[in-house]
Amino acid sequence: MRVISICPSNTEIVEFLGLTHLLVGVDDHSDWPESIVNLPRLGPDLAINMELVEKLQPDLVLASLSVPGMDRNVAELEKRGIPHIVLNPQSLADIERDLIATATALGVPEQGQASALQFQNRLEAIRKQTANIENRPRLYWEWWPKPVFTPGKTNWLTEISHAAGAVNIFEDVELASVQTDWADVASRKPDYICLAWVGVRKEKVQKSNVTKRTGFENMNISPENILILEEELFCRPSPRLLEGLEKLYSIIHEKRPSNTVTS
Repeated sequence: MRVISICPSNTEIVEFLGLTHLLVGVDDHSDWPESIVNLPRLGPDLAINMELVEKLQPDLVLASLSVPGMDRNVAELEKRGIPHIVLNPQSLADIERDLIATATALGVPEQGQASALQFQNRLEAIRKQTANIENRPRLYWEWWPKPVFTPGKTNWLTEISHAAGAVNIFEDVELASVQTDWADVASRKPDYICLAWVGVRKEKVQKSNVTKRTGFENMNISPENILILEEELFCRPSPRLLEGLEKLYSIIHEKRPSNTVTS
């Protein structure tokens, strides 16, 4: 089959299924695994060049609704009659189901079942280690600083937080993404600040972006508890979230200095 992925998380799902060799084109933001580096690029995931997609004559396009605005890509695929499936994972269970759905669409359902089981077992291994933790650290996740955006209850990072033996301080808000302000964040008294800015490499983020904010000095947070994390391990709904989970667990429970980033 000739397969195109027009979203980084979809590309990563294909890799976890062991089917990357089927890809003949990807969106501009797909950056993992390394084996896709020379594939044709079809534009940013919010503005895919459908002319290029058609020229590649795909048997299937893996589309997504994981970011607002991607519906335009889906509408264009439908208009042009290009075979496609649409993934829209909002939870870890959704990702598990998408592994099965994608493999089934690609004609290898057994690989989907195997990958989903592997995903489930890896997740449960961490959950078992943290199941009996009573005093869970309070995490503030920052997706974007101005204005402040943070994940709410219906988001995989709330699940990741709990699986890691912690709690998302915005898990009381019944939204996937919450727009708020720094005063609200400070009032919730987080123990850790987790910076994973969407689309920004962690090398571009500094702890001073937080420590210079009004009122930070009153929050009683040590600079070592400001965590600069890889957005690709926390902001994309793909199985790589488990790598992020394992890293987060080691930071907040095993206190491995090598996992923290200094500014």
